[in-house]
Amino acid sequence: MTKYIFVTGGVVSSLGKGITAASLGALLKRRGYKVSIIKMDPYINVDAGAMSPFQHGEVFVTCDGAETDLDLGHYERFIDEAIMGDNSCTTGKVYSAVIQRERAGGYDGATVQVIPHITNEIQDRIERVGKGKDVVIAEIGGTVGDIEGLPFLEAIRQFAGRVGRKNILYCHVTLVPYIAASGELKTKPTQHSVNELRRIGIQPDVIVCRSQYNVGPDLREKIGLFCSVPAEAVFEAVDSDSIYRIPIVLHSQKFDNLVLKKLGMRSVKAPDLRDWKEFLRKYDTRRGEIVVALVGKYTSIKDAYLSVNEALSHAGIANGVKVRMFPVEAEDLETGDAEEILGRADAILVPGGFGQRGVEGKIAAAKYARENGIPYFGLCLGMQVAVIEFARNVLGLSGANSVEMDEKTPDPVIYLMKEQESVTDVGGTSRLGAYPCKICSGSKSEEIYGTNDIEERHRHRFEFNNKYIKEFETAGMKVAGVCPTGGQVEIMENANHPWMIGVQFHPEFLSRPVRPHPLFKAFIAAALERQKKLKKEAK
Repeated sequence: MTKYIFVTGGVVSSLGKGITAASLGALLKRRGYKVSIIKMDPYINVDAGAMSPFQHGEVFVTCDGAETDLDLGHYERFIDEAIMGDNSCTTGKVYSAVIQRERAGGYDGATVQVIPHITNEIQDRIERVGKGKDVVIAEIGGTVGDIEGLPFLEAIRQFAGRVGRKNILYCHVTLVPYIAASGELKTKPTQHSVNELRRIGIQPDVIVCRSQYNVGPDLREKIGLFCSVPAEAVFEAVDSDSIYRIPIVLHSQKFDNLVLKKLGMRSVKAPDLRDWKEFLRKYDTRRGEIVVALVGKYTSIKDAYLSVNEALSHAGIANGVKVRMFPVEAEDLETGDAEEILGRADAILVPGGFGQRGVEGKIAAAKYARENGIPYFGLCLGMQVAVIEFARNVLGLSGANSVEMDEKTPDPVIYLMKEQESVTDVGGTSRLGAYPCKICSGSKSEEIYGTNDIEERHRHRFEFNNKYIKEFETAGMKVAGVCPTGGQVEIMENANHPWMIGVQFHPEFLSRPVRPHPLFKAFIAAALERQKKLKKEAK
């Protein structure tokens, strides 16, 4: 029988429900259980695909092409398994499915209501994710008390009647704030949050207290007393310098042991955390620093490039150095001096994006990297701007551009895929998900990957125009990877540059803390090599 763990949050948002869920998933998987995680988001958008990074952060793309909330990226990085589109459940998805079924006569003329039709649809989706799994961890987005989250909370309350209360554990993540004036941690917000949850009909089995400081035994006793939870089921999650410490922190408090006990699951073995602890050891023993200029359009938003930041961090740890992100607004490079803005960077990374804003600044960044021998890594649009820059300044095609930016460009080195020409909808219409790539023999990418056959995730509409391949390769910009099913160019390398690689896909989605992505690892290694060389020359 599949067991279900529901993670809710109280007091404020961004408490770390996703990290708590992901950490528990990692611990249970490393005990030998088959684990899946689902995120239930109360927003009415069908998915995150058309949502602005300024409001919602990055869009994480699953291998089956779903555009999802960034928490699914945390899930993948922690449990090291591919998450599918079914693992993302939004209000938009739920209502769309119910309305379509009603239009098709699926409810036999019944009045369609939130209860039972919407709540049943939510429960069906939770149960579907649980097929073949030992444990499903479901995170409810938002905060208890939010009006839009009520159908989800009602659904998980009802779910106990569907699968049996003994097969469910409710975990509530809440804030225990520190009041500087009194020098005390306060439990009242947690009490009110749990009371709100109980008013809905859910009694938490476990409480995880997020705090700046340690929540001592006395406070745990107090929280347990007022919230009808045993003191040993009250845990702390103190602010940490790395989210990757949280599984270890929770395990040290026997969090996973108690979860298994409450669910009536036999503790098969202790979690094997050797590689995770080795990763943290490397994290703690890093020496030196590599400064990476991230030239983007949403750099003022912390989560807009979350997977890129994590992938760079993983790569830095693997190379024994700290990676310091240096955010550069692409628009600043359109009017500012590239040397003044980018001169202190050891490497330059240009991530993906859509739309014309800031593109000329990204092109300027690619030009500066190419002319100064600085390691350059272009992701999706980052590859495209490197192609445009090369066409203009090396091939002499001064009007070269992407048709996304200029429909009348005389040299459309980046053009719209034929299957995209008639597409008008914004959401879910890009080339999405995992596609194969054949890496060319003798390329730098072959050396980096150690194989000729890879699979990477995509999210884009525009492609390199293959009619320009010969011109580019003659001048030194080589095609290093091609999609074998469609012939699209996937990887470009500048053979006349120490390390300048652009990829049409998003490798950041496949990076893991214990297994950094090879391209990111090689990128940081190249930056480190250049830094050492410059220091040696300066002596």
